Amino acid sequence: MKLAAGFLTAMLAACGGGGGGGGGGGDAGPAPSPAPPPAPDPQAPRSFALVTEVAASGLAEPVFATAPEGDARLFVVERAGRIVIVQGGARSARPFLDIAARVGTTGEGGLLSMAFDPRYAVNGFFYLYFTEASGDIAIERFRVSAADPDVADPAPLRILTIPHRTFSNHKGGLVRFGPDGFLYLGTGDGGGGGDPSRNGQNLDSLLGKLLRIDVRNATAAAPYAIPSGNPFTGQPNRRAEIWAYGLRNPWRYAFDAPTGRLYIGDVGQARLEEVDVSPADSPGLDYGWNVTEGTECFAPDSCDKAGITLPVLEYGHDADGGCSVIGGFVYRGSAFPELEGRYFYSDLCGGWLRSFVFSGSTASDPRQFIASMGTVLSFGEDGQKELYVLTGAGEVLRIQRVFQ
Repeated sequence: MKLAAGFLTAMLAACGGGGGGGGGGGDAGPAPSPAPPPAPDPQAPRSFALVTEVAASGLAEPVFATAPEGDARLFVVERAGRIVIVQGGARSARPFLDIAARVGTTGEGGLLSMAFDPRYAVNGFFYLYFTEASGDIAIERFRVSAADPDVADPAPLRILTIPHRTFSNHKGGLVRFGPDGFLYLGTGDGGGGGDPSRNGQNLDSLLGKLLRIDVRNATAAAPYAIPSGNPFTGQPNRRAEIWAYGLRNPWRYAFDAPTGRLYIGDVGQARLEEVDVSPADSPGLDYGWNVTEGTECFAPDSCDKAGITLPVLEYGHDADGGCSVIGGFVYRGSAFPELEGRYFYSDLCGGWLRSFVFSGSTASDPRQFIASMGTVLSFGEDGQKELYVLTGAGEVLRIQRVFQ
């Protein structure tokens, strides 16, 4: 089904204008020609709208899109366990990698994301976050084929396994390198309503966390190391891997290298969705779940917000038609300078495209750019840092700007 593209016009500033007329001469001779209107000022702000255009279609549950820096290809992750390449409006007939036989798709499981190594051009490594048939979360490293840059070697190196067998939801799903060169993993709280296992606040569990590991010298015998600066290094029960906690289901998060900030879209329970923004180099933050949902107490009879990092933005399900926040990216591409520094996000049910600018401690200049894009599953970012939206209709939508 083809999605209808709708949009709301975003006015950044009103256009200025003005002009001068020529003065009269004497009462002899022809009247002077009127002066030509001034040329438009190329620096003047112009009103514009955002729309989407189909960059690729016919995909099976595309849940993530990314590319090595500067690469012209877009690598699209399909939940069933395949990665396909999109380039020039066409998708590859042959997958870049197919591990569908090893991926479990029960509930919220599947192949959920990939991350290219910062030194991909040299070592050819990339990393996958997926769930196995058992429900467990697996992180593995793969390598591009030496013979063909559009095909990967299917032999993996297992980096990490996280048990997740009680419930089929809240798998988290994003593997991503931070500006510090370390690998980050966003895990869900283990599932079930209200975090019945209390994993979000339990530092003896890797669920409901943001993990940080060092994979630069990974081997089968030692697949990762613990970076110095991790807040719980030296403590028992694998606490050393934890960078932050108190998360419910951080489906998508993003680092904004120019500002050194981390943006997390953490999926709420029944009432509130939230976006957290924190300095990326701040270890040990508690984002509150399940003490809080958004800025509110989740269990009002027992709530102490002391030490909790509260979201900078939240929205309710009833008023906004939302059900599950889809975190995006801070725009750092070059095609649309008007969008520079704006964080974009959406919602699985709402389907709109919204954005804000983080300034100091608040989400300022909030705007809704597009009213509906269909069922939004994820955002993507290409090798030039331009933005895409992935939908339940099997489409990759490119965000475009049109002037009014």
